[in-house]
Amino acid sequence: MNVGNWDGEQTIVQQYLNAYNSGATAGFQFNEDIDQYNTPRWGVYTGVIKPLVHILNLVKDDPASKNLYNMVRIWKAYAFMTLVDTYGDVPYSEAGRGYVEWGGINYPKYDKMADIYADLYNELKTATAALSASNEYVTSDLFFGGTASSSPALITAQVSRWRKIGYSLMLRLGMRYSKIDQTKAASITQEAFAGGVILSNSDNVVVTQYNTTVPNGFSNQQRTINTFNYYLAEPFVNQLKSTNDPRLKYIGASYANPANITTTRDTVTANQYGFPVGYDQVSVLNYPGYRGTKSGGQNYTQLNYSVIASSVAPAFFITNSQNQFLLAEAKFRGWITSGLTAQQYYEAGVKAAMDEWNLFPGTFIPAVTDAEKNGYLLHPAIAYNDANALKLINTQYWIECMTNGAEGFANWRRSGFPVLQPNKYNNNLNGGFVRRMAYPNAEEAQNPDNYKAAVASMGGDGLTQHIFWDKP
Repeated sequence: MNVGNWDGEQTIVQQYLNAYNSGATAGFQFNEDIDQYNTPRWGVYTGVIKPLVHILNLVKDDPASKNLYNMVRIWKAYAFMTLVDTYGDVPYSEAGRGYVEWGGINYPKYDKMADIYADLYNELKTATAALSASNEYVTSDLFFGGTASSSPALITAQVSRWRKIGYSLMLRLGMRYSKIDQTKAASITQEAFAGGVILSNSDNVVVTQYNTTVPNGFSNQQRTINTFNYYLAEPFVNQLKSTNDPRLKYIGASYANPANITTTRDTVTANQYGFPVGYDQVSVLNYPGYRGTKSGGQNYTQLNYSVIASSVAPAFFITNSQNQFLLAEAKFRGWITSGLTAQQYYEAGVKAAMDEWNLFPGTFIPAVTDAEKNGYLLHPAIAYNDANALKLINTQYWIECMTNGAEGFANWRRSGFPVLQPNKYNNNLNGGFVRRMAYPNAEEAQNPDNYKAAVASMGGDGLTQHIFWDKP
């Protein structure tokens, strides 16, 4: 599930970018619809959906695999949310069936995105309800399994955690409707909250098992190519720097030689500068305050390759922090009436996000001290207030999702925060923003009739069509 790349959603939401336009590197920083940057997220379909459908087909009638069956249904819902949020209409009802049926369905139809979302809600509701401590322990569970032998206590704990995953996804799904149907958003959000979502970092859905043999491909990929091309984006660095965010030192670093990440790195907050959005190595020469070059690269902040982009960095999928922020917004909107206040959820979300850095290499425990957390929450630009609640909550969600581009991109479109300025490199987007990724070029050749039907349904296959819940 750890697919995508740094040049994808993080570039769209102005956290990260490629500063060099050499033709082959043209992508979202230059408002270009380039297949190599659209395609990686399609790996959820080719590399995740097909095996999950196969597993479901194998165990659906096995009474000894009831929990496994429903866990896979929940994770399949997660995967399809990612696909819909990225592309819009996608193969759903016929997806993966070429693997499991005689003769197969090799040219699956594309289902309408709103219909997929409606079915995902039903899948999450029924699969989560069907999990039971009376069923089996799933040793193969990557997140909360692994024990060779089971016990009633282990089964109960595993089922409890997967119920929280199911309801956390339902919370996320419900909040997606906030721009188009607030009644539905409130109803689903309340249902998920009542069911019980992840509210502790110990229940985070995170992969920590990476090592030198099996590295984190997403975090590791930029290490193996020309690192001098890549920098943190100015809006993101400015947000962290202006608020003295203690996470900046783990996210960004300035290297003596941008092409060599083993050279001396500077993580002092005052010395970090983001590369401007909508510029390349030539046009940036005219950017006010341009900082020049060094050792063949740009004199700007890059990823911290010893921490956030370490080859063994953890991969977060669903977190306590994300849920706390969603609940803060839901409470502010009046969609949930019990629990904590919006301010308490917001502050808990910030603290939970900072505690995630305890799992990264190159940090200490605690990675962020209580004094740093409390001081940060008192900063005038961070301290909670109702007048700026939605901006504050969703800006923190943006920061929290730095390593989860699909979710960061989705929530930015849903909430409208942080408010970013359009990329003015050219007018390819008519002065607007990327709202979706285009389908891989191979789809037009491999599944042409269904591809064309989907494009007609959505009004095009460009970067500016809106996902159904992303009301213009």
